[in-house]
Amino acid sequence: MPLHLIKLSVGAESIADLDGWIKERMKKSKANRHVHITRMTPKRDTELLDGGSIFWVIKGEILVREKLIGIEPFRDKDGIGRCRLVMEPKLIPVAPRPMRAFQGWRYLTVKDAPADLGKRASDGIAAMPEPLRRELRELGLL
Repeated sequence: MPLHLIKLSVGAESIADLDGWIKERMKKSKANRHVHITRMTPKRDTELLDGGSIFWVIKGEILVREKLIGIEPFRDKDGIGRCRLVMEPKLIPVAPRPMRAFQGWRYLTVKDAPADLGKRASDGIAAMPEPLRRELRELGLL
C-alpha cells in the first residue's frame, strides 16, 4: 500500500507560485527533472515508491500533490548525508485541508491524505480560482 510525504512549500503563495518555481528550477537543472533535497532519507522508501506522492502545504493548507518517482540518498560536497526526492513535475490539486507548520517532512497515510479535486461537474470547486476557494473556506462556505 502506498505511503505519502507531506512537506511545507516555504515561500509559495499559491499553487501557481509553486508551479512557476518548479518550472524555473527544472529549466536551470542539467537533468531537467524536479528534485527536492532533504537532510533525512525516508526509511519507508518502498512504500513511498509504491504510488506515493508529496503533498505540499501552502500558506497553512494542504493544497496540491506531486507523484514521487525516486528517492536518491547521496553525500554532499561536505560529506553530509542528504536525499533527493524526485517527483513527476505535475501538480495535482487536492481538497484543501488546514495544516500547522512543522519542520522537515512527515509521513502521510493513504487514509489521512486529502482526495484529489476531480474534473467531474460535481467537483466544480477545482475550477474555481485558488484565491476564491481560500476566501470561501475562510468564510465557512466550503
